[in-house]
Amino acid sequence: MKAISYSRTGDSSVLHLHDRPVPEPGHGEVRVRIVVSGVNPTDWKHRKGEAPGQELEFPEVVPHHDGAGVVDAVGAGVSEFAVGDRVWVFMAQLDRPDGTAQEYVALPAAAVAPLPDGVGFEVGASLGVPAVTAHRALTVAEGWPSRLQPGALAGATVLVAGGAGAVGHAAIQLARWAGARVITTVSTAEKEALAAAAGAHHIVNYKAGDTAKAIRAVAPDGVDIVVEVAPAQNAALDAAVVSNRATIAIYANDGGSSVELDIIPNMWVNARYQFLVLYTVGADALAHGRDDVAAAVRDGAMGVGESNGLPLHYFPLEDTAAAHDEVESGVTGKVLVRVGE
Repeated sequence: MKAISYSRTGDSSVLHLHDRPVPEPGHGEVRVRIVVSGVNPTDWKHRKGEAPGQELEFPEVVPHHDGAGVVDAVGAGVSEFAVGDRVWVFMAQLDRPDGTAQEYVALPAAAVAPLPDGVGFEVGASLGVPAVTAHRALTVAEGWPSRLQPGALAGATVLVAGGAGAVGHAAIQLARWAGARVITTVSTAEKEALAAAAGAHHIVNYKAGDTAKAIRAVAPDGVDIVVEVAPAQNAALDAAVVSNRATIAIYANDGGSSVELDIIPNMWVNARYQFLVLYTVGADALAHGRDDVAAAVRDGAMGVGESNGLPLHYFPLEDTAAAHDEVESGVTGKVLVRVGE
C-alpha cells in the first residue's frame, strides 16, 4: 500500500511517499481503508519538532490523526464494527506511529466512530481533533453538563474566539446543536460570512471597534463559556465579557506562549480557566467526545465546505508535503488529503 512517512523532524521535505505492507488488525483493533485524511496544525508541528533532525519516539511515523473511510478488517474482540462500515477516525497517532496518511491503517476500535450513509467522507475527515477539542471546551464549565446533546446548553451563551478556524467552526456547530446562543469573533468580512454559515448567532469583527462593548451589547449578563484560541491576546477581553462563574476553556496559544491575568476582575466573577489538550485528557473524555460528536453528525449538525463555514482544500497523497505547508501557512478552512476511492 502507499503511505507517507518521516523518520526525522524537519520541514515538509522530510515526508516521503513509499510502499509498506498492509497492516493486520490486532486484538481490539479494526483496519480502515482510508478515503480522506485530515491535516491539523498538530501534524506539522509534530513533524517539525523543536529543531530539524531530532530523534522521534518511533523509528518511522505516518502522520495525521484524523480520517474517514471504510472498515476493511476486524480484529478479535471487536463487535461494534463490521467489514464495510463507513467510519471516521480520530487520534490515530495517540501513542502510536501510524496515522491516516496511508491507504490502510489498523487502530483501536475506541478511535473509530460510525459515519452515517449520506454523510461524505470529507465530513468525517474534518471531525476528529477539531471537533473533539471543541467538545471538551464546551463540557468543562461549572454548572453546565459534561456531555452534549440537544438542549444540553439551553440558556447558555458561548463565545467562540476565532470562529473561522477548524476548532472554532466545530465549536459553533456543536454549541448551536446543544442549544446555546453563540457569539464568535473574527478578523475579516470573509470570515464573518464563514462564521454566519457555520451557524453563529452573533459575529463580532474584533478589528472593527470595541469588541467587549459589542459582545456586551448582545450578552449584557456576560458569556458563560469561552472557547479560547488566543489567551495571551484575549485575556483582558475575556475578563470583560464573562458572566459570574464562567469558564474560559483554552485549547491553543495563538499569539503567545504565556498569559498575564488581571486578578481582581477574574476573581470578582469567580472565573475558571480550564486548559485542555487531547493527548493527555484521558480515555473517558475522548470517548464522550467521540460519541457526542457522532450524535451531532447523525443529526446533520456538522457540515463542512464553504456553504457550511469551512472551505475545503484538497491534495493528493503524493502532495502531502504541500498540504502540510498549506496548514502551516494559516490557510482558512480545512486541508484534506485524498488517499483512496
